[in-house]
Amino acid sequence: MTETALQRLARQLRDEDTPISPHVIEPGAERSYAPPGDHAPVLEAVREGYLLHYGEPRLLAGHDEDLALLAGDYLYALGIERLAAMGDIAAVKRLADLISTSAQLHTETQAEDLPGRWHDTTEAIEEAADGRAG
Repeated sequence: MTETALQRLARQLRDEDTPISPHVIEPGAERSYAPPGDHAPVLEAVREGYLLHYGEPRLLAGHDEDLALLAGDYLYALGIERLAAMGDIAAVKRLADLISTSAQLHTETQAEDLPGRWHDTTEAIEEAADGRAG
């Protein structure tokens, strides 16, 4: 069976031997937020960072709120760093804008349209990557 981007991320987080590692669980049948493609591992890391800040994480359990915030920041940074290493500056900007917008809308208690924004952003990143590859 092929390992999903979310499963690879869980394995990486377990293997890193950080304060996050003991709390990493195997993802279940959770829906992927990233369309398949080269950017999927990055997008899953950033999405998990968002979920650690504002929702129910898919990869961590048994952690406190402080660790959730730190882990969320770490996963945001991990995803953005990987995108930068791929040379996809446009995707870095799109995700940075989405992270910022997400924080703002949560602060203003207007987060109801965020699932659509996440979907649209991840689709746009993969479509742009596919266009560059083709």
